[in-house]
Amino acid sequence: MAGQMTGMQATGKGRTALVLGATGGVGGELARALAARGWTVRGLRRKPAEQPQPDGIEWVVGDAMNAADVAAAAEGTALIVHAVNPPGYKDWDRLVLPMVDNSIAAACANRARILLPGTVYNYGPDVFPLIPETAAQNPLTRKGAIRVEMERRLHRAVGQGTGKGARLLILRCGDFFGPKAGNSWFNQGLLTPGKPLTRINQPGRPGIGHQWAYLPDVAETAMRLLDREAELGDDAMFHMEGHWDANGDRMVAAIAHALGKPGLPVRRMPWWLLRLAGVAVPLFRELGEMRYLWQRPVRLDNRRLLAFLGEEPHTPLELAVRRTLEGLGHLPAQPADMPEAGRCIPDRAISSRRG
Repeated sequence: MAGQMTGMQATGKGRTALVLGATGGVGGELARALAARGWTVRGLRRKPAEQPQPDGIEWVVGDAMNAADVAAAAEGTALIVHAVNPPGYKDWDRLVLPMVDNSIAAACANRARILLPGTVYNYGPDVFPLIPETAAQNPLTRKGAIRVEMERRLHRAVGQGTGKGARLLILRCGDFFGPKAGNSWFNQGLLTPGKPLTRINQPGRPGIGHQWAYLPDVAETAMRLLDREAELGDDAMFHMEGHWDANGDRMVAAIAHALGKPGLPVRRMPWWLLRLAGVAVPLFRELGEMRYLWQRPVRLDNRRLLAFLGEEPHTPLELAVRRTLEGLGHLPAQPADMPEAGRCIPDRAISSRRG
């Protein structure tokens, strides 16, 4: 595996990618992975960086809501990563679709591929618990309906005339976590932001499984898919397995173990408080809207991904959680001499967990 990985590091050499959302957790992880792969990476940001950023990204000042800014930044690109969301979960109904339309226009102009990190918000209980790429998308929430419309527009943009349409890659994952994940259920749901870790919140019901995605593994999976650009086709979609927590308690136990506090109290998520606080705080309102995803097992089926790649990059949960807590400042950073993201469990081991 190590030799194979080394041989793949320069596969993006000579190609340019634009990352929208590069200052965020998902976009930033993908941007750094592309730069490490040899891509020339442009990151769009609304304000100039206060100091040089040693991440291999060429920063361009602009706004994803401004079509001219996106078009200028995307000129000559082969890939546009659309990982941008309205800050603070505000104004989704007003901002999300214009931003994806700008990405689509820029991709069509350059015959570029759009990479979209997909979510489970698109789905309703009619397709639970195991969700393949072909499942119907009947969401229960406003946010889910917007994500469905995003993907509808992206699929429609594929092949708009010979040589003029965009190409598309959707990589769908569970709830993100990682050292630089930003807003996430991990650091704003299970943990209490801005406070010492004296307890862990448990959003789900006892015995209900939940799916997590470690961002460095997501980025590595995306890179391996892009390494095989010629085989993807114009409209590709894959689901990741990530970390499946079958009983809903494995992630909580991993956090307590990493902290060295096996007896750390676990509190059921106060959903009633989220509903109350959501009147004034958009983030809490959006979190509360997603409660249904914690009430039943929701699992993405990764068999198509395994058939295509042969394996899914998979960092062991204990290491992934420790790196995440280090990145959030809850643990001192350890020397980077342990296996890192991209370490893979063989296919049969990943498949056996499904049984």
